[in-house]
Formats: sequence, structure tokens, C-alpha cells
Amino acid sequence: MSSISTRHLLGIKQINEKDIQLIFETADNFKTVINRPIKKVPSLRDITIANLFFENSTRTRVSFELAEKRLSADVVNFSSSSSSVSKGETLIDTVKNILSMKVDMVVMRHPKPGAHMFLSKHIDAQIINAGDGTHEHPTQALLDAYSIREKLGDVAGKKVVIVGDILHSRVALSNILCLQKLGAEVMVCGPTTLIPKYIHELGVKVEYNLQKALNWCDVANMLRIQLERQDIKYFPSLREYSLQYGLTLDMLNSLNKEITIMHPGPINRGVEITSEVADSEHSIILQQVENGVAVRMAVMYLLAGQVSGVQ
Repeated sequence: MSSISTRHLLGIKQINEKDIQLIFETADNFKTVINRPIKKVPSLRDITIANLFFENSTRTRVSFELAEKRLSADVVNFSSSSSSVSKGETLIDTVKNILSMKVDMVVMRHPKPGAHMFLSKHIDAQIINAGDGTHEHPTQALLDAYSIREKLGDVAGKKVVIVGDILHSRVALSNILCLQKLGAEVMVCGPTTLIPKYIHELGVKVEYNLQKALNWCDVANMLRIQLERQDIKYFPSLREYSLQYGLTLDMLNSLNKEITIMHPGPINRGVEITSEVADSEHSIILQQVENGVAVRMAVMYLLAGQVSGVQ
């Protein structure tokens, strides 16, 4: 079996195009597994995986847990509010206590950027980043790019616009890095207050007019407004944001081409996207959810194979 080049999945920054393509090819195989009557394989039967979520999560946690169970891994779930982990030492102590139960792999979501990198230098278990603050969310980027590949045949040469709260989004950064490594052109679109000042350093286009962005792109990935991460007001109201940057069916119908609509969820219907668009034939939102399980199965299988001889 081909091998992934890293022991952990800390971020898209730490993997290369060959790794991404290997994850996609492995996910292709697992997608056939999860669509058959018996949806389990014994691939990780002797592996114990701990899910550590120091931030609230439903979709990502459930997706990882389902992927783990489809691979026949033993699963330990641990959840904690972000306020209970305030220092690095506390994080290490928490994880070491869980590792004393002979855990092989840790899937972690943490509110502090870089927490996974820090932890990887202090414990022996393999670590998968399920989101670290506003920094990265690598498996979301992988499943998004995989979904584009499935829908359009390839990612290379495609024009993808990411619309919304770029400033507070870990999905945006991981998507930009992943899409660029696969040869796509990337644009970001949103209010000036929600576009990071450093964004030009990433080699992306910037557009403040949604209609112009839609005319440019092949794929539009609509992000929600991260109100829980905003300590000041970045725009007058959600209604005004929706009028400027909310995607409607009329907008799509006015284009002289077909584009693909994505959303990492959860959707704020009527804010960044209308129900008509979310539920339309333009949308691959439900396919993203299904692909998330297959991609996460692939990531865990490939990482486990490095240290356990999984075949």
C-alpha cells in the first residue's frame, strides 16, 4: 500500500499533493463500502481512537465517529467545554490520562490555534486535527475538494470562490491551501471587514461583489457568519449582510452558465443561502456530508497503516 508522508494530520500545510490524491483514491474505495448493505470493514479492528472535542460540534464529531465505527475501531468519546482547558499543561494532562487507556489515535477539536501541533510534540499517539480555533480544519477541506473532484471530474483548473466570513473561518484557510495544491484558482468574497488583511499573501483573488464572483467561478462555497467568534460588529445586521452576500435562486438563474454550490454547514438558511438554493440541483451539500465519512475513513486508515501495518 502507498504511504502518506506524515504521521499526523495537523493541517493541509503539512501534507502534499501526492498525499491528497492518495487520500482521495482511498476514499473512493471506502465510498463503495458505505453504500453497500454491510457498511463495515475490519481495517482498524485493533486500533483505539479517542475523540476529544473541547469545542461544541455535532456534524464533525458524528462524521468521525461513524467513520471510525465503519472501520471497526474501538472508540472513546470525550467532550469538554473550552473553558475547562485554559493551559497547555491541562491539555497534556487530559490527553495523557486518556492515552493511559492505550489509545492509538486522537481526533481533536480545540479552540486554540496550534493546539494539535503542540500536542504532537508531547505525546506518542497520532493526532488528527478536527478544527483548531480559526486556524485549520483539514478534513473539511479534503472532503470539499473531494466533492468538487466527484462533481466536476477534477479540481485542477477549476475556479472556486469562497464567500462569507473568511476572517473567522478555519474552513476557508484549509480550503485555500488544499485547492491551490490541487491546481485550482481561488477567490474569496465578502465584506471588507471579514476579509483578512494577509489574504493577498496566500495568492488568492479578492472580490467584494457577489454577482461578479459568481460570474467568475465554477464552484461557490458559501460560509456561514461565525457570530460565536466575533467580539465586535463587522456589519450593520444579518439582514443587510444577506442582501449583499446572500445567495438566491434568482442570482443563479441570471448567470449564463451552471455553477456548483457548496456549504460546509451548519447552514443559516435565509442568511448566506436561501432554502431554494440549498435544496436545488445546483447544490452538492448532502454529497459533502456523505463524502465526509469516506474521506475521514481514508485519513484514519492511511495514518494507522504507518504504525500498525494495516493492509
